[in-house]
Amino acid sequence: MRIRIFKKFDLYIIRKFLGTFFFAIALIIGIAIVFDISEKIDDFIENEAPLRAIIFDYYLNFIPYFVNLFSGLFIFIAVIFFTSKMAFNSEIIAILSSGVSFRRLMMPYMISALAICILSYMLGNYIIPPANNERIQFQYNYIKKKPSNRDRDIHRQIEPDIYIYMERFDSNNDYGRKFSIEKFEGRKLVSKLTADFIRWDRERKIWTLSNYVIRDIYSDREEITTGEKKDTTIALLPDEFKTSKEDVEIMNLNELIGFIKQQRLRGVGALEQYEVERHRRAAVPFSSFILALIGASIASRKIRGGLGLHLGIGLALSFTYLMFMQVTKIFALSGAVSPLLSMWIPNIVYGIVAFFIYRWAAR
Repeated sequence: MRIRIFKKFDLYIIRKFLGTFFFAIALIIGIAIVFDISEKIDDFIENEAPLRAIIFDYYLNFIPYFVNLFSGLFIFIAVIFFTSKMAFNSEIIAILSSGVSFRRLMMPYMISALAICILSYMLGNYIIPPANNERIQFQYNYIKKKPSNRDRDIHRQIEPDIYIYMERFDSNNDYGRKFSIEKFEGRKLVSKLTADFIRWDRERKIWTLSNYVIRDIYSDREEITTGEKKDTTIALLPDEFKTSKEDVEIMNLNELIGFIKQQRLRGVGALEQYEVERHRRAAVPFSSFILALIGASIASRKIRGGLGLHLGIGLALSFTYLMFMQVTKIFALSGAVSPLLSMWIPNIVYGIVAFFIYRWAAR
């Protein structure tokens, strides 16, 4: 009989948790879409965006992005809302009085948090990136212009012992200035090519050099070759220079890890943005357990102020958590803190907070 009761209250809490969670998501996303439409309706009309593209390319891809972005906030709201109602209806007292420990009471909360954690992980790493690609392309087509990308002082290792340099590269026109490529054997320079300009030929899929000088260095002599035009093949594509802040949003986990490895091999610096995103995609889903535990521990106690006070405390904690994560992200992007540590510091700190709140509530 006791096992049956446990199963009933487990399912009851899980149903309440997930039901309230998805209801809160639907409500807030609905409001967000209404405000977004009112803000962008002029752009849709002015740029003649098709209704099908607005619905399927933009808003259907808009929803999972914002669901995952604010999942922590939704967890807090959902847990505190239904748990507070249970506490003030004396349901929590009834469950604990039946011989269920507070630790056992938290199990259905953790099971629900696990389901949300898995959902958030799959969304953030494999479902949202391709959806973001369509959403961002829609924005470029009908809302805002694609930003130009002009990288400067580019250094790359394109193959072992082969390095390139460009003073500037215009990704919109696939055009670079002050190009050089150096080949080493060990630490010895054996060949260097310099050119005033380099351009990618889209039709022939080849690089064209202008005003070039080739310097081949031998043990006893040097050979210098000059010319006005020269076609060449280099293990480099212009798309590799077309990075923007949106690029990290459209890569799934495997692509992101592969991109980081490739860029490190080529000697590219300033990869903090990509490293932060990689670790954020694991840290944010894991926070489901911490936020659910804090919310359940706070709301399970019957205190003065009722649901309003519980929601106030929960919202304050959730917003400070989100703010804390943004602050640590800034430190990581500046290079002051490692990306791994910066993304997990909020979980570590709030994990400690969750432990003490849990101990307080269990008494």
